[in-house]
Amino acid sequence: MNRSHSRAPRPGRNRTFSIDSAIFQFDAFLKTTTGTLRSSDRPSPAVGIDEVPLETAERKLSAALMRVNHTGEVCAQALYLGQSLTARRPKIARQMDEAAAEEKDHLVWCEQRLQELGARPSLLNPIWYLASAGLGATAGALGDRTNLGFVAATEEEVERHLQSHLTRLPENDRKSRAIVVQMHADEVRHKVGAVKAGARRFPAPLKSAMRVVSRLMTGTSYWI
Repeated sequence: MNRSHSRAPRPGRNRTFSIDSAIFQFDAFLKTTTGTLRSSDRPSPAVGIDEVPLETAERKLSAALMRVNHTGEVCAQALYLGQSLTARRPKIARQMDEAAAEEKDHLVWCEQRLQELGARPSLLNPIWYLASAGLGATAGALGDRTNLGFVAATEEEVERHLQSHLTRLPENDRKSRAIVVQMHADEVRHKVGAVKAGARRFPAPLKSAMRVVSRLMTGTSYWI
């Protein structure tokens, strides 16, 4: 798939959305939140890795953790959409779109793994998507440095979250572990790219508040 076709055309600043754009975004919302995306630009890191039988408890744990990861990627799609639409400079908007395309890969990989584990996405995904889109749009509206700073702070939290999953996933679940390892590498690159582009450094109290929201999302998605 050509990455240029993975996102709707961005309306220019001070222009209203077209009907086609609105329909595209609504379709993206439905597919993203219901786990019905089917293709990614990159093959899943789990491809070619043999499935090892898991104990019932291990399968449930892997499914719950990958459901959390899937919800995180739902949020990432919405965040980057909001940030891209409100970015001041086209260069920053393109950076957001490129990161979103890689996050879409993560989303599809997590969807596929959930299906293999016989599990479903979180039922709360629509709520988290809408909240994240609004948060991303707000970050972008505050200026490009703040927009980039939000990316850096968010990816820092995601790095920590994925690293914890690597310590919790069953050792035998090599397919899920391979996906999380690649996701972690991509998130680190997104953070570094935002910092290099001039991200504003967020203060510790704000990062702590973001961590609280992250824990709320991961805690609810683990079970629901």
